[in-house]
Amino acid sequence: MSRKQVHLAAHFPGVNNTTVWADPRSGSQIDFASFIHLARTAERGRFDFFFLAEGLRLRELKGRIHDLDVVGRPESLTVLSALAAVTHRLGLAGTVNATFNEPYELARRLSTLDHLSGGRAAWNVVTTSDAFTGENFRRGGYLDRADRYERAAEFVRLSRELWDSWQPDAILGDQAAGRFLGQDDAIGTVGRRGAHFSVEGRFTLPRSPQGHPVVIQAGDSAEGREFAAANADVIFTGHGSLEDGKRFYADVKGRLARYGRQPHQLKIMPGVTFALGDTEEEAAENAAAIRRQQVGPQTAIAFLEQVWGRDMSAYDPEGPLPDLEPDLSDGVSEGRVAIKDRAAVAAKWRALAEEKGLSIRDLVIEVTGRQTFVGTPRTVARLIDEHVQADAADGFILVPHLTPGGLDEFVDRVVPLLQERGAFRADYTGTTLREHLELA
Repeated sequence: MSRKQVHLAAHFPGVNNTTVWADPRSGSQIDFASFIHLARTAERGRFDFFFLAEGLRLRELKGRIHDLDVVGRPESLTVLSALAAVTHRLGLAGTVNATFNEPYELARRLSTLDHLSGGRAAWNVVTTSDAFTGENFRRGGYLDRADRYERAAEFVRLSRELWDSWQPDAILGDQAAGRFLGQDDAIGTVGRRGAHFSVEGRFTLPRSPQGHPVVIQAGDSAEGREFAAANADVIFTGHGSLEDGKRFYADVKGRLARYGRQPHQLKIMPGVTFALGDTEEEAAENAAAIRRQQVGPQTAIAFLEQVWGRDMSAYDPEGPLPDLEPDLSDGVSEGRVAIKDRAAVAAKWRALAEEKGLSIRDLVIEVTGRQTFVGTPRTVARLIDEHVQADAADGFILVPHLTPGGLDEFVDRVVPLLQERGAFRADYTGTTLREHLELA
């Protein structure tokens, strides 16, 4: 039986407190040179794709800009189009919202990126039920949570119809006859009137090099899992631990059959961080230092305020949790994913703090830590391989804590060991992202 191959992708950091922007080694979040460095490092490591997250509005806490966000991040597809000119094989994945865009226009932009890059485009489909974000869209733009996945599914279906509407031989360049386009029936008319969209006409672009841009979906709710099973090529999840990963993997892969799909047609790639060291002890020390950089005193209080719904700035982040009940009204945070049942979350946090004797800051470090691969390069390579072979994931999207050099050590020290284990490619064998991901 052949060994499963690990799939790897690189996430450009800077959307939340994972990024340690105050570290002396950290560079610009918006200078194009930063994007080039990380993308070329990922390509040097033979990664499948480079991944950009995106927010449509600066988040706020207590009515002020939330300082965990990057202010001024360029628009994703523009950055990826520029990166297509300075990379050769690396997939280029951008987050674009299906709630606040229109299929015909976005399908053109994604198809354009696929043409410019030679078949390396990917779309991370996200949805938003947040009225705060929607104030800049859709005439004040609130979309009920129950409707957002329905709209997204219709969006993806219609985009694929547009991408499929040109036959492969539709362009016939006959210079002698002065005829450029082929027969009209080779460029189909797309006509659809659905619950959310109405499109009538011919698409402007021929079929792209990989047919369809790769569709990525990020979500863990029941609706998100079902949407991914029906529509996605890759699912970006937070389930990084071995046992949680195996349960999520089995659940999502088990949903595919009712959509006529096989398990290999959807890749599950959790987002993870890593910390390396020459010894296990040094790696653990590095991981602890990174977590304390990621959750500074102000950040700890900000997280507490999101759960408690109160101004907690008077409390010492190095001190104990206050004997104060949460305010369960509207809360103090705008633009972030709402925390469900804040009373239950607060009770869980309090119990954990009492059990382990944690300060506010140590508590936030404990509860917000993303599953992380920590150890020597050989240990981290082994753990990544073991997760994939155990069907806890098909690979991982690495989220470094430094921009732009946070991936350098991983590519230099861990990738060669994955290759040595026979679990990762020594070189690209295809040219398109679908080929990298072993997708039709």
